Amino acid sequence: MTVRRLLGFAAAAAALAVAALVFVPTGYYLFVPNTAKPLQGLVQVEGEKPQDDEGGIYYVDVTVRPANWFERLLAFVRPNGASIVPEAELVPPGSTRSIERRASLDAMARSEEVAAAVALEQAGYDVTAEPRGTIVEAVAADVPAVRVLRSGDVIVEAGGKPVRTPVDLREAVAAVDPGQSVALRVRREGKALDLTVPTIDSPSDPGRPMIGIRIAQAAEIDLPLDVKIDLGDVGGPSAGLPFALDILQSLGTDIDRGHTVVATGEIELDGTVGSIGGVKQKVFGAKAAGADVMLVPAGDNAAEARRYAGNLRVIAVETFQQALRKLATLRRK
Repeated sequence: MTVRRLLGFAAAAAALAVAALVFVPTGYYLFVPNTAKPLQGLVQVEGEKPQDDEGGIYYVDVTVRPANWFERLLAFVRPNGASIVPEAELVPPGSTRSIERRASLDAMARSEEVAAAVALEQAGYDVTAEPRGTIVEAVAADVPAVRVLRSGDVIVEAGGKPVRTPVDLREAVAAVDPGQSVALRVRREGKALDLTVPTIDSPSDPGRPMIGIRIAQAAEIDLPLDVKIDLGDVGGPSAGLPFALDILQSLGTDIDRGHTVVATGEIELDGTVGSIGGVKQKVFGAKAAGADVMLVPAGDNAAEARRYAGNLRVIAVETFQQALRKLATLRRK
């Protein structure tokens, strides 16, 4: 065999090896930051007032994509601010990426409706919002509940008591000891199911029982004004807080006071702001957009955000009403 042919075989083998490192699945995914974007023009409210071009309410999302073997093995080749996670954290047993993606888009649709209800009620409109249970948005991959519950299940009873809101479910779970089970009745694809779900001890709060699910309010909502929100194929519930802020600003309230305000947080019908994922990446996205301030859910989310914020001011909030009060203290630009 000639040297030329040997070199050709070696080059072909190297090309195959590189292709394998790029295209062969690794079982891991990357959370990659996206630059925060303004909501102006993406949120349309009946009777909205003209807005100036100063500042604005921004949302921030995260790209989730498969990691190749270079990115899996070599941290320095990953995009700045990215995090790598095993596929099991994104896709529970028995589910698929397409199923989880559908659930994520459904969560976005719910967050839009709830945000509109919260904002319009804050603006003084009569909003009809009838709680209909607690919907399961996601189940952690490493908890017993993953074998019982599914994304999209609506919990309507827990421990023998009706569940109309997430608070009802939390109270029912808190009534048992960690490791004990809770009897649930759920609606799944039009059918009622009676299930028994084990609890676990909270890793962050020992002694507190938890199921290990992310939940949201299931409700029948009737809005007095038309509100249209179009973020394309962005999914998840974490834009609820910026939606509510921007809707109120569209109706004439000076929310941003001339500042670039990036916000993230799931919102419930009572205005509670719930925790979200991808906080590190969202901070990177806020900084890339030149944000003046960033609103994040209080607690662990705020603590994580401050680790990466640098000079970016992070404002921790527990409720929509608290977010409004804190933004009102900003000096007008």
